Amino acid sequence: MRFNQAEKYEIIRTVEESQLPAKQTLKELGVSTSTFYSWYGRFRENGYDGLVDDKPAPRQFWNRIPDEERERVKDIALERTEMSPRELAWHITDTEKYYISESSVYRILRDYDLITSPNYIVMTASDKFQNPTTRINEMWQTDFTYFKVIGWGWFFLSTVLDDYSRRILSWKLFTSMKAEDVQETLDMAIAETGTDQVIVKHKPRLLSDNGPCYISGELKEYLKDQKMDHTRGAPYHPQTQGKIERYHRSMKNVIKLDNYYLPGHLENEIAKWVKYYNNERLHESLDNVTPADMYFGKKEKILTERQIIKQETLAERKRINLKSQRQEVLAN
Repeated sequence: MRFNQAEKYEIIRTVEESQLPAKQTLKELGVSTSTFYSWYGRFRENGYDGLVDDKPAPRQFWNRIPDEERERVKDIALERTEMSPRELAWHITDTEKYYISESSVYRILRDYDLITSPNYIVMTASDKFQNPTTRINEMWQTDFTYFKVIGWGWFFLSTVLDDYSRRILSWKLFTSMKAEDVQETLDMAIAETGTDQVIVKHKPRLLSDNGPCYISGELKEYLKDQKMDHTRGAPYHPQTQGKIERYHRSMKNVIKLDNYYLPGHLENEIAKWVKYYNNERLHESLDNVTPADMYFGKKEKILTERQIIKQETLAERKRINLKSQRQEVLAN
């Protein structure tokens, strides 16, 4: 099977973030280890551009990025150190109204020696069901993860995520992982979305793993009362609840940078992260819009505006570079 540039990039991220051995993950994805490590070597050497099959054509003079814009990219990267080249490219397009591609940002940062290691935003190639969701509140994913508060012990975070938009609908810290804790988190999601206040053809379908709290009779009765179907993932198959599991990993990579001595302190930091994730963090699989943009139907407007900015930027860049080229010819 032949993979394109984007698919290779996604597979690299899958292997980097998988909790399974690389060989087993690659077997699940149908990629040989020799092929993968060939891609990976080229990616580490040349970034995203290294995953192109054919040798890239020479860059056209008219599309050369002006030096002042290169400097601006560097300055923004130093201001927003948490952003990957992909996120920076779309952040610049949205805020500066100036189009620049991800590969161009990568090259500029590499030239300034600001690329030290790949900045992975977790995403997998096995991220979709055979029939992926097509609307908000069609399916919700839920899962627990855990944190330790020094002097208090372990706390368990229950989260509900909308599968289509990846927006976090509800979350709460508990001292246990019981069916009633799951129900409370679902009650919060239902209140947030208003799915109990409006007439809908289908209630959200719940996706979870096979933990004791999710297979309990108590939760079964609750979901029956809510008229919600329940799908449980296949055991030992991490891709099934991949979206919420990757969300929890990404969150813990930030939250666990600090020690916590009070549950309220941990809760405040989680709240800050959820606000950032929902409203600011550009998600690659959502065409680089935020989960909130996707959930509230703003995606198409944003993509249209970006396309206009791209066309205007390329036209202006061409005009400036051709003018510079004519001046050089006249000077000689």
